[in-house]
Amino acid sequence: MSETVSLTYGAEEGDFYMQHIKRTEPFERTNHFHGTYEIYYLLSGQRTYFIKDRSYMIYPGDLVFISKNDVHKTSDVGQPGHERIVINFSDKFIQAEHPLYHPALFGVYQQPTHVLSLKLQDQIFVQTIMSKLTKELKEKATGFETYIRLLLVELLLFSSRYAERQESVPFEHASPLHKKISEIVQFINIHYAESMTLSGISEQFYMSSYYLSRAFKEITGFTFIEYVNMTRIREAQTLLRETERKIIDIADTVGFENIAHFGRMFKKLTKMTPHEYRKQNKS
Repeated sequence: MSETVSLTYGAEEGDFYMQHIKRTEPFERTNHFHGTYEIYYLLSGQRTYFIKDRSYMIYPGDLVFISKNDVHKTSDVGQPGHERIVINFSDKFIQAEHPLYHPALFGVYQQPTHVLSLKLQDQIFVQTIMSKLTKELKEKATGFETYIRLLLVELLLFSSRYAERQESVPFEHASPLHKKISEIVQFINIHYAESMTLSGISEQFYMSSYYLSRAFKEITGFTFIEYVNMTRIREAQTLLRETERKIIDIADTVGFENIAHFGRMFKKLTKMTPHEYRKQNKS
């Protein structure tokens, strides 16, 4: 059997989700971002992880923290097969009004790096929390929802304190190609509102269009144009939620020259029209 699922609880875009899975064959996930926070803990194997605009090498005992709506993709390195635990939770699950809430809980999501490499005693501590979570979610004893919040708060607070104590380690890209794609992604994240073509970016970063196209897809999980459109739509979502600006103005601001194209891309990525999104998410 190539995949063994020890636990799956909840939905990835729901208030709380947890999955423990072991794979023995090659696996990678693409085109992936969501409106929930993520914690990824690698138990065995080795992975590369593209998060937002950087690639990381992930080893057993590493905790990975991915903020909501950050693009991420995990891929095999070396021998295929790995075991990992993933937790996703929403703002609503531990909101500011909750008695267990403290701003420091989210400190680990504001660190420059997305990865904590744990020492052995800290790995044991984290695995104990994971085991308790698994037990609660399987048995669903009285008050288990309260206890999983308590355990998540403990994990987040431990992680934020751990991140604060760590000395800064110079970041190293997984490879020179990952570094180059990271630079291109960072450029798109800043200049998404400008006219942007694959040929123009290829020339600017001294790569052939064909090579850039293949490498970009391989590392990020998106085609070049998919990533540009997604970045523009994510910014449009923010403007729809937080301003009263007209939709045609927002489309132009984020880089769409054609309102019909903006509408099509918005619905393709969000499953609703800009009008519907604004009505449902107005802050």
